[in-house]
Amino acid sequence: MRDAIPLDSDADDLPDRAAPALAVVDTQGVVAGWSPGAERLFGYPPRAAIGRPLDRLFGADAGTDTGAAIRAVLDGRETTALLRHRDGGRVEVRLRAYPWVDGEGRARRLVVATPPRPPPEAGRATEAGRATEDAVFAQCRLPVMVFDSALRAVRASAGARRELGRSEEEMAGLLVTDILPSPICRDVEDSMRRVLRTGETEQFRVRGRVRPAAPEGVWSITVSPLRDPGGRARHLEVSAIDVTEQHLARERLTLLNDVSTRIGTTLDVMRTAQEMADLVAGRLADFVTVDLLDSLFRGIEPRPSPTGSVTLRRAAQQSVLSGLPEALYRPGDLDDYPPSTPPARCLATGEASLHRTIDPAIRAWARVDAVRARMLRTFGVHSVMVIPLRARAVTLGVALLFRHLREEPFTEDDLMLAEEIGARAAVAVDNARRYTLERETALGLQRSLLPRRIATQEAAEVAHRYLPARTRAGLGGDWYDVIPLSGARVALVVGDVVGHGLRASATMGRLRTAVRTLADVDLPPGELLTQLDDLVTHVASAEETPATRSADLDVPTDLIATCLYVVHDPVSRRCTAAAAGHPPPAVVTPAGTVDFAGIRPGPPLGLGGLPFETCEWDMPPGGLLALFTDGLVQGTRHDLGSGLARLRRYLERPADSLEAICDDLFRTLLPTRPQDDAALLLARTRAFDGDHVATWDLPPDPAAVADARAEVAALLEAWHLEDTAFTAELVVSELVTNAIRYGQPPVQLRLIRGGTLICEVYDSSGTAPHLRRARTFDEGGRGLLLVAQFARRWGTRHRVDGKTIWAEVELPGGAA
Repeated sequence: MRDAIPLDSDADDLPDRAAPALAVVDTQGVVAGWSPGAERLFGYPPRAAIGRPLDRLFGADAGTDTGAAIRAVLDGRETTALLRHRDGGRVEVRLRAYPWVDGEGRARRLVVATPPRPPPEAGRATEAGRATEDAVFAQCRLPVMVFDSALRAVRASAGARRELGRSEEEMAGLLVTDILPSPICRDVEDSMRRVLRTGETEQFRVRGRVRPAAPEGVWSITVSPLRDPGGRARHLEVSAIDVTEQHLARERLTLLNDVSTRIGTTLDVMRTAQEMADLVAGRLADFVTVDLLDSLFRGIEPRPSPTGSVTLRRAAQQSVLSGLPEALYRPGDLDDYPPSTPPARCLATGEASLHRTIDPAIRAWARVDAVRARMLRTFGVHSVMVIPLRARAVTLGVALLFRHLREEPFTEDDLMLAEEIGARAAVAVDNARRYTLERETALGLQRSLLPRRIATQEAAEVAHRYLPARTRAGLGGDWYDVIPLSGARVALVVGDVVGHGLRASATMGRLRTAVRTLADVDLPPGELLTQLDDLVTHVASAEETPATRSADLDVPTDLIATCLYVVHDPVSRRCTAAAAGHPPPAVVTPAGTVDFAGIRPGPPLGLGGLPFETCEWDMPPGGLLALFTDGLVQGTRHDLGSGLARLRRYLERPADSLEAICDDLFRTLLPTRPQDDAALLLARTRAFDGDHVATWDLPPDPAAVADARAEVAALLEAWHLEDTAFTAELVVSELVTNAIRYGQPPVQLRLIRGGTLICEVYDSSGTAPHLRRARTFDEGGRGLLLVAQFARRWGTRHRVDGKTIWAEVELPGGAA
């Protein structure tokens, strides 16, 4: 136990070693120090007294008067009490307590016990007791002052005289406003008046200088009433404890906590740097700049810092002055630091440094950087810290901290604090950089995998939008596609891969390629999704790892996707669709009524086990199909049901164009920072009338081939397509001959005039022809070879009741 004044009988600073009985108690009333005089007076040795509550030690349980007397003393009142001796007897003493502080700065009470005031004939002993009390108070190292009811100084301890720089005689009779500078004096004076009025002790903190030449500090002030024997507050005791270090430590801890919670909230490099500057300015420095390597902003992996002159890009800056008058550059500008300057050395070594502006390093910097030297002189900068922003063994940039308004220079403790802030901010900056790089990579990959332009087709007018998510999880795997099919049909596709990031984007690209491949085979929507589901299941089994397996689904989560596949036929004016765990499309009639297609969605792709049902409906010319992913209609503020209802209301509104509808839907349905990707595909359907389609039923007779050629020639002449007649007749002749010879009746021929001339021959056989090279003496096998040579493309489309062989013939000069 180390006390403010040793309670040793050999202490030279006690005026009378034998008379006073001294005890030190903490704020809970527990004995923390015990003098030899107390042992002589009460019989308790230090080992029996220290650690015990004062009231229990002196027998407060034997009567309530003793406990009340001790509580009164600890409250600052002088009293007389009968205290228990160790031998069981009672000792009458006069008690008084004084504020105290031990060697570790903890608040204590010094309790002085003396015999009661003697009768007049014992005047000499009374004078000795008073002299002892005066000596104890005068030598108290804690700043304590006593004021009368007029708020004029009466006494001042040694600690008060030392802190205020005045003697007790100089302060006697002065008001507190004459002793303490403003604004401290006003707070103390207001508290003194309240304590005189209420009689209640007050404790508060003030910040400032106790005298003009003293450094600024933080003080814990206690104002207590001193009562006369009648219980009235006649005097005031004002004590102060310097808690500057504790206050600064608490401020540093609070600042570090704010750095941990408020830096790195957006995963944006510039914003993260600005968050650091905003926190440091005003709390640690007067002006802050944060400069980062230029490579961080160009998507290049940072390398160990070079030596010599360096060029950094200003990422953030902040000042306690309005308008940032100290700033030489704006965020985004490049700032050059000559070699051997503190920032250049900091970037090369990764070590922080603390400077006064009179240091040789700052003077040398000022000589080679006249603009910065002028700023230092203009604003009176007197202290500078250079802090590296270092993360994962690479210095990403440098932060400069200046002081000019605050008179105190930076200290070594400030440097350690700034280094910790810089280290935490650097990790946040690096995380933001890595996130930005990964997001840009994923976005670039996704854009390269999404259709750059929509293929030309006549079945529908289309418009599309895609908006990536703005979250830490990264981009999702939403996609859309428009695939021209045979017979002037078109396939509309939207899908959504579960998960985010590069792997989701790569999975999206694989699925889109697979859908296009299966669409070229002309599979019905339900069959196409079945084949796609099998493909995803096989890929997932081949690539399965513990890291990609979901504990809930027991499948690789980044190979699960939803998909909606819709085929529109402008000739039959029908739509055929199937869905794998995806929301149905919205169908808008030309009259403006909106409904959602009654598709029964199957399970998402990758789960397997259930079939996909196909849904069909008639689509009038000029109708609108809206295909979308759940990111457009589902969010944190509304569920899927309410999102679909909102989409229905907005689709009912008239619009000038599909592009305007897309813009309106994204502007009204999506938040500023969407939590999930959103894809939208709109298609206004078209229909081919009788002037664009011709159909013939042919008998299964080889002689019908000539009739078919004649009918086609006459129709092409009516369509003003005589230049295409020779090629069309050749293609029709070969296809009809193949159907009659190798197929089964009925046989049907159909011509469709669109962007190309489409020739289709149907028969009820399920056998598909294959292109092969005929040998020299073969009588057949050259028909399809001729069709492949003269047609732009050809293929086979299977149906439940047969097959259709089709070929597209180019129209000269854009005759369509």
